[in-house]
Formats: sequence, structure tokens, C-alpha cells
Amino acid sequence: MERKLFFGIMTPGAVLTILFGTWLWLGYGFGGGWLMAKLALVTILIVYHLYCGMLLRDFKHDRSRHGHVFYRWLNEFPVLVLIAAVLLVVLKPF
Repeated sequence: MERKLFFGIMTPGAVLTILFGTWLWLGYGFGGGWLMAKLALVTILIVYHLYCGMLLRDFKHDRSRHGHVFYRWLNEFPVLVLIAAVLLVVLKPF
């Protein structure tokens, strides 16, 4: 199930998000400090996605090193990052 989620939904969604975000950035030339902060958050989400891929590989080889509490907290991390990214775009604090 996690393989279908990762390769069927997460990876295509990540690729499309990066492509459309780059297209918008190049097409409209948005600027400001808030954009750099948002790009930093997007970079964090890309690293998170790659880390999830490593965990998926560990699951495939039955080498899960963490308990269920770790995975529950790991599941909440991107939600916090996405909320911060949306707030940066809407509020544009700097």
C-alpha cells in the first residue's frame, strides 16, 4: 500500500508541483523575502519526500527501525510545513 501511495500519488504530485511552481516563478518573476522562505520550505519537503523513499526501501527489506509513534509524528511534519508555506504566501510578512 505504501508503495502505491509513494509512486502513484506522492511522486507525481511532487514532480508536478515543482514543475508548475518553477513555471509560475519564471513566468511572473515573483520576488521578496517571503518567496525565499517558501522555497526553503519546499526544499525541506523535497528532502522529506526522499527520506520517505528511504523508509519505503527499508520496509521492502523488512528493516523498519522505528516504532509507530515515530511514524505518526513523521506523518504530521509535512502538514506543519505546508501550513507555514501557505501563511507565507497569504501574509507575505517580509
